[in-house]
Amino acid sequence: MILLRSVKVVFPASSYNGKTVDILIENGKVKSIAAKLDNKKKVPEINVKGIHLAPGFVELNSYIGEPGLEQKETVSSACKAAASGGLTHFCVMPNLLPATTTKSQIEFLIQKSASFPAHLLPVGAATLNTDGKDLADIYDMHQSGAVAFSDGYKPIANAGMLERALLYTKPIGGVVMQHPEDKSISKNGVMNEGVVSTKLGLPGLPAIAEEISVARDLTVLEYTGGKLHFNDISLKQSVSLIQSAKKKKLNVTAACNAYNLLLTEDAVNDYDTNAKVNPPLRTKQDVKALINALKDGSLDCITAQHHPQDEECKKLEFDKADFGMIGFETFFAICNTVLNSELGLEKIVELIAVNPRKVLSLPLPELKEGAAADFALFLPNHKWTFAESDIVSKSKNTPFVGREFTGKVLGIINGEKSFFNNLK
Repeated sequence: MILLRSVKVVFPASSYNGKTVDILIENGKVKSIAAKLDNKKKVPEINVKGIHLAPGFVELNSYIGEPGLEQKETVSSACKAAASGGLTHFCVMPNLLPATTTKSQIEFLIQKSASFPAHLLPVGAATLNTDGKDLADIYDMHQSGAVAFSDGYKPIANAGMLERALLYTKPIGGVVMQHPEDKSISKNGVMNEGVVSTKLGLPGLPAIAEEISVARDLTVLEYTGGKLHFNDISLKQSVSLIQSAKKKKLNVTAACNAYNLLLTEDAVNDYDTNAKVNPPLRTKQDVKALINALKDGSLDCITAQHHPQDEECKKLEFDKADFGMIGFETFFAICNTVLNSELGLEKIVELIAVNPRKVLSLPLPELKEGAAADFALFLPNHKWTFAESDIVSKSKNTPFVGREFTGKVLGIINGEKSFFNNLK
């Protein structure tokens, strides 16, 4: 049992939304909700000034290392890092060794993570071994618990293969997730192509590589039907294409990464390999376009794109280092710092907790007596400086150490399991 004192509720569609209440949780369910609850049984209390409660956050676009690359991240360390970021559920892309292409691999990931407060949601490979040549056994993986299908950071390059993936997932109500990038154009680019890449002498990732991929995939979707979700949208022109598709009533959703809302290509100026990510950090104009798209609904979600890399993959020359940064621990902090004044807290919660569930057709948590607990607890006005000691992930690849944020996650309650951070 646990008693939450004086929590401000940020729970869209709940009758308690905007209210400050006490909440008693017993055996993983909401026992009582009231303006003031007695504590005659001396139940352990959480009583922190300024605490807010929302549905547990959901991440659609993360990577781990187990099996095959455990030096980067294990299931255990990923689950703990996700919980520290307020996530009660997080999708794991299939780019593992071996790639997640069978029902037994789906079941392994689900069972391995079952004892942790944050639940791992496996994304099955759309093609065998994510090599883009043959369709994977989508139905078997769906039956075993795969929540979506994707080749992760490897875009489905063949239009015919994407067509078959959309057609095959259509009868089961599945969603195909796509990283939009035409590799034949992006080639060996390592950062956004433009003035900064030219000045630094680094090969660029052209914007057109993303734009062409989005345009092609939307054309295929219009032909086939089905459900398509874009992760990693980073460009103003990509947003425009998605806006047009939504006006046509195509079944498409899209997300941008939190880091693309805060950083621009200028963060690469000192050759910091922790700022080497894909999609790359873009221009100020692109950042503004992403924020506007979140406001008007053109983009449905924000993702962390948690992508752990060990030191051996990052402490290299910039062009040789691997892409990626960890994102769980700073996920809410970035969203709140950038967007609170622009969108408001309730809209942020929709983008990181409500809409991701809609993309996956997951049930939305409820805040009422008898409902299962699935909550994130956080302090939206708490100013703090991110330190290496705040990193729970096994890898430490982030450019945000030493950065001040506004908004800190206190912890999560997910059923009978919970996780809480230390405040400072």
